[in-house]
Amino acid sequence: MDIMEQIKEQIETHDILLYMKGTPQLPNCGFSSRAVQVLMACGEKFAYVDILANPEIRANLPKYANWPTFPQLWVKGELVGGSDIIIEMYNSGDLQKLIAEAAGNKEEDSAQQA
Repeated sequence: MDIMEQIKEQIETHDILLYMKGTPQLPNCGFSSRAVQVLMACGEKFAYVDILANPEIRANLPKYANWPTFPQLWVKGELVGGSDIIIEMYNSGDLQKLIAEAAGNKEEDSAQQA
């Protein structure tokens, strides 16, 4: 499968998806760590992709998303943004609403690898 198709499939398959450096249990950068903390505080399950373990995704996701940095939060197929945007949205209460709506009643592991 072409890498761009793989990225598209990951985004379409998971309602809440975080592309990050490391894993939720062991983030490898401060921005990814803060993004995971905020997502976990929302109390819903989400999927993640460790871009450090997936160099092709790391190289191509910025082109796909037209967003140069990581982490990247995708909700219902739409790019929400990076760490700063996620934190701003959390502080205003908008992220919790968005995540709760996206989570619905889907059964996913708390932080499953996509």
